Amino acid sequence: MKVILLKDVKKIGKKDEIVEVSDGYGRNYLIPNKLAVIASSTGRQILKNEETDREAAHQQRIAEAQEVAKKLEKITLNFEIKVGKDGRTFGSISTKQIEEKLLKEHNIKLDRRKFKPSKALTSLGLNKLEASIYDSVTGILQVQLTAKV
Repeated sequence: MKVILLKDVKKIGKKDEIVEVSDGYGRNYLIPNKLAVIASSTGRQILKNEETDREAAHQQRIAEAQEVAKKLEKITLNFEIKVGKDGRTFGSISTKQIEEKLLKEHNIKLDRRKFKPSKALTSLGLNKLEASIYDSVTGILQVQLTAKV
C-alpha cells in the first residue's frame, strides 16, 4: 500500500514522502494515528500544491531577509561606554543591548544569538557585526562605541 506521510515516522520516512508499507501497518497504525493518508491521485495533487506553496513562502522569506540586510548596512548604532584614564573600558555592550536598541530605534527584530561575533563589544570605535537573518542571508551591522564624558 502506498501512503503519503503527514509526519516523520521512524524507520519509514520523512514528512510528505510517498512510501510503500504493508497493508496492515498502513490501515491499523499509520492512518488511524493520522501519520499518513492513502496515496491517491487527489492526495498526490494536494502534496504537490503544498510543496509549491512552501517553496513560494521560502522565496518570500528570502526576499524579506534581503530587504532587512540592506537596511542593516545603512544603520550605525551608537553606544556610550565608561572609559578609564588609559583608554580601558569599564563594562561592555552585549548582543542583547544591541538587539533591544535595534528593535526600539529601527523596528528591526533580530535574534541576539544570530550575531557574529556573539561576544560582548569592549573596544572603542566602529565595530562590525555580522547577523544571520534567514538561511544564507546575512547582513552587516555597524556599532559605534564612544567614551562617556
